[in-house]
Amino acid sequence: MTSLGLFALVITISAIFGIVNSKTLRLPFTIGILSISIIFSAALVLADKFVPWPVLQWVKETLERIDMGRVLLDGALSFLLFAGAQSVDLRAMSERKFSVLALALFGTVFAVILFALGIGIAFALAGLVVAPVWCVVLGAILAPTDPVSVVGMLRRLGLPPQLQALFAGESLFNDGVAVAVFTVALDMAVQSHMPTMFDLGHIFLLEVGGGILTGLAGGWVAQKAIGIVDDAHLELLITLALCTGVYSLCGAWGMSGPIAAVTAGLFIAAPSTQSKITETGRKTLHIFWELADEILNALLFVLMGFAILEVTFSTSLLVASLIALPLSLLVRAASVFLATLPVYLRGQGRASVLTVLTWGGLRGGISVSLALGLPPGPEHDILLGVCYSVVVFTILVQGLTMEAVVKRFSFS
Repeated sequence: MTSLGLFALVITISAIFGIVNSKTLRLPFTIGILSISIIFSAALVLADKFVPWPVLQWVKETLERIDMGRVLLDGALSFLLFAGAQSVDLRAMSERKFSVLALALFGTVFAVILFALGIGIAFALAGLVVAPVWCVVLGAILAPTDPVSVVGMLRRLGLPPQLQALFAGESLFNDGVAVAVFTVALDMAVQSHMPTMFDLGHIFLLEVGGGILTGLAGGWVAQKAIGIVDDAHLELLITLALCTGVYSLCGAWGMSGPIAAVTAGLFIAAPSTQSKITETGRKTLHIFWELADEILNALLFVLMGFAILEVTFSTSLLVASLIALPLSLLVRAASVFLATLPVYLRGQGRASVLTVLTWGGLRGGISVSLALGLPPGPEHDILLGVCYSVVVFTILVQGLTMEAVVKRFSFS
């Protein structure tokens, strides 16, 4: 099957699952598609247990050809982050910039460390032998809140603008920090060597600092280019070039493509850039990037549902996964609390804000794609199983109950 054929297949399945959801489950669009995809995948596995047939093997082979890890990290993520950044209220985010920075940087690091410690104990209780460094790898996989899930959730909740900006800002930036930690931890696990503090500092500056500078430089060039044209289609083409360009350059230079895409998206959303775009161009950009966001969300969540076919669960892995669910919530609460201590949220109910930030810390496609990209070995199946369990729980359980939590604390 050609690449176009694979794309057509995923698009068709997404449309079918979307129709089924709208007529039966009537859940939020992406959550409904994910739910149906999981149900369909589970039905394939059960059917194969009783009546072995070639369909399941064909689906697995097709998923391997799609290579979800590369599709997300090298493809869809640049568009999703760029689109998400343009929907952020910059004024509200600037008022919470220190909280966003603390959550994205310190909160992510705290989450990695705390989850690694907790999951190490969980593995021991479940009878699984996993080296501590692989626990750190799993902590980095599950540390970032997913911008795709979070930004989509914010659109349907009546949260105050500043809290929305805090949620979105953290989710858009913390994945770059987590990927940097993941890269170091995975290298330690595979190569069995301990990096020096200089190595860690160099990687962080290159990944995060380089990503920010590349995004700013690309955004500045795009702003100048937009200023000399007067055509909505050209303005859209410039933003497409910016989005894909900064992401690809960072990938080639060893920098953080996600952070570059977010920075560039925020640059385009800035009033100084928006004032240079024609009125027709602003409408065109809004419609295009919103539509691209919705379509890619649908494709991503369908693939996430089918990712269950990559997981081989055992009794020990199920035990570890069940322990990981409450552990992920406790770690999220602790990391949010510790990260926001220096710039403690002011002007709102502290307990309410921390509770909503904790429950709204959804994980998603970034975590799954990192887990799918792990090298073959016994750790691959264990880490993927735990990762998938946490991701599905946060999206289906926390995502569907988030509105009730928000109403409970009188945010809407």
